[in-house]
Amino acid sequence: MKRPALHPATAALLLLLGLVLSGAARAQPPQTPPPSGAGGGLGQDGQIEVVLEGEAQLRYPLAFPAASHDPRMSTAAVEAASELESALRADLESTEIFDIQGPWALAVLELTGDPGKGLLQYRSLGNEFLLLTELSEGVGQLDFKGRLIDLKNGESILGKRYRAEFSTARTVAHTFADEMVRYLTGRPGIALTTIAFTSDRTGNKEIYLMDYDGHNQRQISNHKSISTSPSWRYDGKKIAYLSYFDGPPGIYSVDVQSGRKQPLIVDAHHNFVAAYSPDGKRVVFSRSLDGNTEIFVATVGGETMTRLTNLRAIDTNPAWSPKGDVIAFTSSRAGNPHIYLMDTEGSNVRRLTFDGEYNDGASWNPDGTRLVYASRRSGTFQIAMTEVATGETITLTSGPGNKEKPHYSPDGRKIVYSHRLGGATQIYSMDVDGSDARQLTSEGNNGAPSWSPYPEKYR
Repeated sequence: MKRPALHPATAALLLLLGLVLSGAARAQPPQTPPPSGAGGGLGQDGQIEVVLEGEAQLRYPLAFPAASHDPRMSTAAVEAASELESALRADLESTEIFDIQGPWALAVLELTGDPGKGLLQYRSLGNEFLLLTELSEGVGQLDFKGRLIDLKNGESILGKRYRAEFSTARTVAHTFADEMVRYLTGRPGIALTTIAFTSDRTGNKEIYLMDYDGHNQRQISNHKSISTSPSWRYDGKKIAYLSYFDGPPGIYSVDVQSGRKQPLIVDAHHNFVAAYSPDGKRVVFSRSLDGNTEIFVATVGGETMTRLTNLRAIDTNPAWSPKGDVIAFTSSRAGNPHIYLMDTEGSNVRRLTFDGEYNDGASWNPDGTRLVYASRRSGTFQIAMTEVATGETITLTSGPGNKEKPHYSPDGRKIVYSHRLGGATQIYSMDVDGSDARQLTSEGNNGAPSWSPYPEKYR
């Protein structure tokens, strides 16, 4: 055990059958007791439920041999099948829930085709589970079957079948990977989540979307101006963002499914960086008044607006807590910018950060116990994390280049952020302990990433 710590556009393409293979629906889940560092038990539906405590993570030994391919598939189907299998392996590796033995590691086995003996052979290498996958071609579609087997008793504990267009092969992989994670942990995976970000790759700063792993990058705004600072609504259906396209900077929203834009906070004032309340009915944002930036909150329809801060200091970058009772923000009221907290009506203001020369851009973890933010240390911005209850702070990144604009994944196990190095800014993701940094973008300059909530099917 290691101790580190849809998107909607695919909905019209992906035909998810969700067919449980024969016997899988009634098969009992594995009764493996969780290792130390994690609690577990059977949930109300009889499935195993693992509770991850602290930074401990389970790792299930999983045999994942090469997928079975129908030899009659067309070239296009073979390419889609290869992409699906590759994406599924990457998804499962990224969860850090599985210790995977792939085709190369399993090549030492001399499988005879006898199912009983085969299961024993897979188990002889220390595996607890076996994932068997089959790929074939329908009429212009890819047919995928996945079956997870408990090697202790040989029973199929999870089986799914999906049919989809070739172009959505990766989404099939993401869907099945998330189902495996949900079955074994009681929590959905993040393979179907989306990251919104800003990119200047077309010559203007626009809002883009990409899958959690950096694939399928696509533009969602086209103002031919400066549009930045995307922030998701709780249901993942809309994104609030800042844009200069119609004069002074204002707050707009875009419907992720249709691409329809509408103004949220647009007037003669300069309005910046907004965040939806957890119920989606209000937005908190910063507004410049006579050169002084303050925090405001308004209903989404603009019926009411309330000023929350009122000091001759810069108050900006507000972030609503998951429970909706606290707002984190950046303020220069004590000199250099630091992270502060206040109740949602503007009272009970208290300073959270004291380490670092300059702290900005806080993001809450899903349970509201921690904040990550950019913290300038020795002249370079690094990603820091602070416990809200205790104020305990650790720095997650190091090395050259400014790392800024961090944002948690919806499961709280990963962080996405921007990294400026060598004159270019790109988006990276990392584990919540700062390990396994992966570059997600490469075209143009990219920043201000915001991770979506879980897809609706998992909420």
